[in-house]
Amino acid sequence: MTEGSRDIPGPGIRVLDESTINKIAAGEVVERPASVVKELIDNSIDANATDIRVEIRGSGTKSIIIVDNGTGMSHKDASLAFQKHATSKINSIEDLNSVLTLGFRGEALASIASVAKVEMVTRQEKDISGTKVVVDNSGLRSISSAGSHAGTSISVEDLFYTTPARRKYLKSMRTELAHITDVVTRHAISYPDISFTLISDGKVIMRSPSSHDLLDSIIHLYGADVARSLIPLEFESDLVSLSGYISKPQLTRSGNDLQAFFINGRSISSKLIGNAVRLGYYTLLPKGRYPAAFLKFTIDPIHVDVNVHPTKREVRLSHEKEIELAIITAVEQALASTNLVPEARITKKETAVQSNISGTGETASHVKEKGPGLPERTSVNQARTDDIIRDAEAGEKPAVVRESKEPYHYPLKDTQRRLKKSERLQMQYEAQAESAARGPFHTDDVKIYGQFADLYLIMETEGKLIMVDQHAAHERIMYEQVLRTREIGWQELITPVTLDLSTKEKAIIGDYIPSLEKMGFAISDFGPNSYVVTTIPSIFGKLEDTSVIHDIISDLLSHGRIKEDTEVYDRLCSTMACRAAIKGGAVCTPEQMHELIRQLMLCDNPYTCPHGRPTMLTFTKEELGRMFGRTG
Repeated sequence: MTEGSRDIPGPGIRVLDESTINKIAAGEVVERPASVVKELIDNSIDANATDIRVEIRGSGTKSIIIVDNGTGMSHKDASLAFQKHATSKINSIEDLNSVLTLGFRGEALASIASVAKVEMVTRQEKDISGTKVVVDNSGLRSISSAGSHAGTSISVEDLFYTTPARRKYLKSMRTELAHITDVVTRHAISYPDISFTLISDGKVIMRSPSSHDLLDSIIHLYGADVARSLIPLEFESDLVSLSGYISKPQLTRSGNDLQAFFINGRSISSKLIGNAVRLGYYTLLPKGRYPAAFLKFTIDPIHVDVNVHPTKREVRLSHEKEIELAIITAVEQALASTNLVPEARITKKETAVQSNISGTGETASHVKEKGPGLPERTSVNQARTDDIIRDAEAGEKPAVVRESKEPYHYPLKDTQRRLKKSERLQMQYEAQAESAARGPFHTDDVKIYGQFADLYLIMETEGKLIMVDQHAAHERIMYEQVLRTREIGWQELITPVTLDLSTKEKAIIGDYIPSLEKMGFAISDFGPNSYVVTTIPSIFGKLEDTSVIHDIISDLLSHGRIKEDTEVYDRLCSTMACRAAIKGGAVCTPEQMHELIRQLMLCDNPYTCPHGRPTMLTFTKEELGRMFGRTG
């Protein structure tokens, strides 16, 4: 210690006790009940199980039981299994370069035991009796012989009882169940030859029978509508071989909930792979839409670092650029070898919902939504309908509607209908808005020059050049009006729309049905795997695409926990406003442009859409001069 220095009183450095160390470490591995389910299923798969049953109570917070018919453990191995970093998967650091098992760190069981009460019963087929191990956060409580089937059964009770603060950060019971369902679903997709069953509070949530065909598992887990829109993909290069299914462009979601990627059997999360798949579609998908993709990758383990995070969900790849190029090429080849022209089959008994297709041999301006039971849906956002080819025989044989590849341009009537809708909603508040709020300029002084790319309005006012994003602007208008108008009204569908939801969506939708009903949706159970929609909010006008329901659910899920009903309502409003607003690519007349700007200037916040994108950009004469390098 140097002269003049002095001791500063403080707690000093100390070594934490073993119990505290285990609880801290467990926080990385056990984030929620789904983390426990994942780690235990991984162990069952590594034990060569062909049948795995998951039983939970209280969405996994009360109890989680995993039963498998794997190889089981000997008495000696069972006594060591809950020790920190005890594993049968690797022997040295060099083994990480070739690890193909799902588990290898030896942390899962020890971490789970530090935050829950655990009981394991296991038996190898050759042994006469099994072994029962009871352990909790204080360590091994007992180990004894027990009768058991061949395989392993692990019971996890009272999760986070040693760390009650962790429970406060859990989401709703349905959300936690949705995460568990997602974990089991991904394992079932990755290992279709294993039978998986998920039971929640005595009710079977999902059952995926053993099959050697990946498509069979997809049908069981995601429904026939999704499977029907998939196309196979096979590709092999020096670095990677991949196989699986991707969707035709007409099947998309607003999020990546229909995407699952697996490297050497491990379910992983990878922005690189997701972006590469999206690039493979190039211009076939609209912005903000994601295709379905169920892809399995086989890569030499030496090029895959699976030891990035204790959850083992993230991986690091060497030769990223080469692998990305292989994915893009594989997607492009699969799409190029498939007829991507959508077909909608219509019979006399099955009429498209609110469809305006009528008469024999007539050409429709656009195709609406399919009715229940039809094999594929055709989106009005994809292309213009050029011709309707009907079978010469009258009666039951279906018509085939084919679409050209020309970009779709929304008709003026569609734009006018949407503007009129927002105008009617705004009228009752217009007087108040006129006196209380005003946008950055007066609409009487605006000189509109026209549209650019059917996306942006170009205008001048007060010596400034202004560009307005027509969709973002109308989205803001609709959003504020829907927020103000608590009673939106509803309309009954001519033909109810059936929604086939994924297992994760089915687990979560129950929390949001009351809010959806307040908005004007009437949604009810329709068989074990489906819901039926009989009414929709009147703000939508004619229902153009039932994927709006999927988008609403996906949007709610993607934002995580929603604590207040008002937050649910706000997000529903923003999604509905987006769907009801004027679309990018819609041609507007000068009168419609003026009306859009007038309504925008009456908004409380005319500057951004509900998602935060700017509605307008302003350029002064001086700013333009600097951009052009003018000096005077």
